[in-house]
Amino acid sequence: MTQVPCTVGIFAHNEENNIGKLLQIMLDQQLETVTIREIIVVSSGSTDATDEIVRDFAARDARISLLSQPKREGKASAINLFLKHQLERVLVICSADLQPQADAIEKLVAPFADPEMGMTSSRPVPVNDPDTFMGFAAHLLWGLHHEINASGGFKAGEMIAFIKIFERIPYNTSVDEASIEPVIRGQGYKVRYIPEAIVYNKGPDTVEDFLRQRRRIYSGHLDIQELLGYSVSTMSGGTILKLLLRRLDWRPRPFLWTWSVAALEVYGRYLGWRDFKNRRDHTVWEIATTTKELKT
Repeated sequence: MTQVPCTVGIFAHNEENNIGKLLQIMLDQQLETVTIREIIVVSSGSTDATDEIVRDFAARDARISLLSQPKREGKASAINLFLKHQLERVLVICSADLQPQADAIEKLVAPFADPEMGMTSSRPVPVNDPDTFMGFAAHLLWGLHHEINASGGFKAGEMIAFIKIFERIPYNTSVDEASIEPVIRGQGYKVRYIPEAIVYNKGPDTVEDFLRQRRRIYSGHLDIQELLGYSVSTMSGGTILKLLLRRLDWRPRPFLWTWSVAALEVYGRYLGWRDFKNRRDHTVWEIATTTKELKT
């Protein structure tokens, strides 16, 4: 059976509460056709125990190594540092505030046995309580994300895998996956959504964090559109509206919450458009702190 080797890159800033669990999850992955050859953690300006925890894991498993940036320069900068040090052709990138399922790496990387495969994307599943408004918002947005992918579109998100056919992504981007996707597609490689590759994340718990996150993402997508002439699938408001209407729950509370979330998304996109027009730099973005409290 042909093995597909890969390098995993993990990107962290002050993630002492999450990094140890994520590293253990990576070491415990259930693998059959995939081999994790190395796990590189890029810690950007961490001032807590993140680096110490990574070094402790590295002392126990030679596959783990730490690249420490003295100051936080943005995720794009961290990814570019990772791209200078990895060894394998197939790369997985994962933020330190995610928790993949036990077989997620196998599911995500196995398709690269096909030499024409260029990029795969996992299915993010929020751990938020859907009976709260912000939890409902997280499940609604990621549910729409899943339906866009399942219906034939492709929108990379959270944990992805790709082949290294480039040396760097734009340093000033705030949407790393969207920066990689057009390069892979432009070379004629296949892209695939892997709904079985589940990774748990945490959506914002406050409206403030929600808007902070959504404006940064939309502004970044507008940057990519201008820089590379490429629009990600979620840029189409019409497509999203059709999916939203298709899954609309007419019971009073979910009906009201759905349109409230839609209004917040529209406002977040307006803020992102304004940031783009005013050339506001989201490269080193303000962290949505409530997305870091990940418990599964």
